[in-house]
Amino acid sequence: MSQTTLTEELMRAEGLLIQGQNEAARDLLLRLAEDAEEYVDRNCVTTESVQWFSFPTIFERLAYRRVEEDPRELRDVGEPLDRLYADLALADVHVGDYDHATEALKQAVRWNPMGCEHRLNLADLFRIAGDMREYLALTYSVFERASDASHLVRAYLTFAEYFQVSEKPRTAAAALRAARRLDTGDSALEAALDQAAGTNRDPDSVSDDETEELLAAEGLPDAANAEIAVCLLMCAMDAAEMGERDVATNLTIRARDLVGEDAAMALLALIRGEDDDAS
Repeated sequence: MSQTTLTEELMRAEGLLIQGQNEAARDLLLRLAEDAEEYVDRNCVTTESVQWFSFPTIFERLAYRRVEEDPRELRDVGEPLDRLYADLALADVHVGDYDHATEALKQAVRWNPMGCEHRLNLADLFRIAGDMREYLALTYSVFERASDASHLVRAYLTFAEYFQVSEKPRTAAAALRAARRLDTGDSALEAALDQAAGTNRDPDSVSDDETEELLAAEGLPDAANAEIAVCLLMCAMDAAEMGERDVATNLTIRARDLVGEDAAMALLALIRGEDDDAS
């Protein structure tokens, strides 16, 4: 399981997917997954068992922000396993095996717990299966981890739809207004805003202050809320520790843009203080 071999095989599998050879791609990815897990079990020391868990209700804070992180060293594996499992999930979806696709995406989340794209795609599979609890909880967890505004927009749109179905149009309007404040040029957001215009869920029907109040009542942060900035700053610190200075700088700038420079500096000092106390 060398880096070169795994990368080449993944590229071959992705080529098969592009060509529509879904069964062949799935067979190849299943073999790669078995080989990779066997390699990891043989060569990577496990200091703690990390299992999939059931999410709490969406209104509970995710106190286990990072407990999903697998402690095994993966440097020798080369290509991240989350890519492998995400590709496998895609192949499963193409052949109609949604149950196995769900299990594959769980593994993708396991190997990359900060990967919001995997969480949001897994949430969609739970929605298809009718499991609204896991669907909403996974979407909620994005607010704890997102470093990309597009992921936050997608999460807000999910909750806007949920609140609309739940007959809470003003809260749906607040979710749309929060998404609009991120201003990513997202086509799905533009479509949602067009559909809501002039209705009881029009984001212009609520103010910024009311938006924050309505979302807070549902346990959701506002787009400019300090909680999002804290998330970004924590990701920035992780990136800095790994030597990714450009990533750390961009995340810090995003946090500053959300809450202002003074507030961002205060939050950063608070986070560092908490880290110092913990150490």
